[in-house]
Amino acid sequence: MTAFVHNPIPAFKNALMPKVFHYQPQGELLGRSGTLEVRLAASPKDIKRAQKLRYRVFYGEMSALPDLKSWLKQRDIDPFDAICDHLLVIDTAAAGKPKVVGTYRLLRQEVAARHGGFYSAQEFNIAPMLQAQPHLRFLELGRSCVEQSYRDKRTVELLWHGIWAYVRRHSIDVMFGCASFEGTDPEQLALPLSFLHHHMRAEPQWQIQALPKQAVSMDRLDPAGIDAKKAIHSMPPLIKAYLRIGARFGDHAVIDHQFGTTDVLVILPVSDIHPKYVGYFGAEGTRYAA
Repeated sequence: MTAFVHNPIPAFKNALMPKVFHYQPQGELLGRSGTLEVRLAASPKDIKRAQKLRYRVFYGEMSALPDLKSWLKQRDIDPFDAICDHLLVIDTAAAGKPKVVGTYRLLRQEVAARHGGFYSAQEFNIAPMLQAQPHLRFLELGRSCVEQSYRDKRTVELLWHGIWAYVRRHSIDVMFGCASFEGTDPEQLALPLSFLHHHMRAEPQWQIQALPKQAVSMDRLDPAGIDAKKAIHSMPPLIKAYLRIGARFGDHAVIDHQFGTTDVLVILPVSDIHPKYVGYFGAEGTRYAA
């Protein structure tokens, strides 16, 4: 897989969200490759290191506009950070001290239920999917990025290895979350959006629509005129990676003006993950086991 950045959604405004850290230290080592390790954050300090990396990528490289708090602290700060697990890729030999070079934010369903819901519910109506599958365990993925100089196969594979090990440890059945295209003009994204709509749309039981006031149609081109190879080539690396693994996509896109992106919702039942990736990382996530 290629290196990627995953755009976040605008700051959460639900008054029910906690204003203090409720993160429980874990810090499990989930994998290692050379000097790189993939771990769960073990403290608020670890989370701040992830936020600093996100700030450098989202606001330094991309066109996101920070709110006042994020700008003052030079960290990408979001209330959901308090309740999520944070996956970190750490270079243990970077300039003499460990450095966070990759991150992904993970929110389990039982945690979200205790703290006001899932992050992506700000843009997408995910309630019908959750209600229709009460026997399944859901995991939301988001806020991912990789330091520019570390965007290579090894770093990205460690992130995915960490996610897979986490999924197995927590008996997750379905992963989902937002992925983004740069730009806020859906007409300029007509080809990839239409390809996802016509060829990679989720099955009915997994269909998710955007909230009515935010919904943007992905059905922008006649399917007969879609050049699949060109469409895939035009997609961000993260969305290509999801496609290779076996993910499908919701009904609509959403324009995120704060971050200058067009967001789509990814749905990935664990049972639909391509067998070659399960085999590659190991059924229990042991390929890069420490």
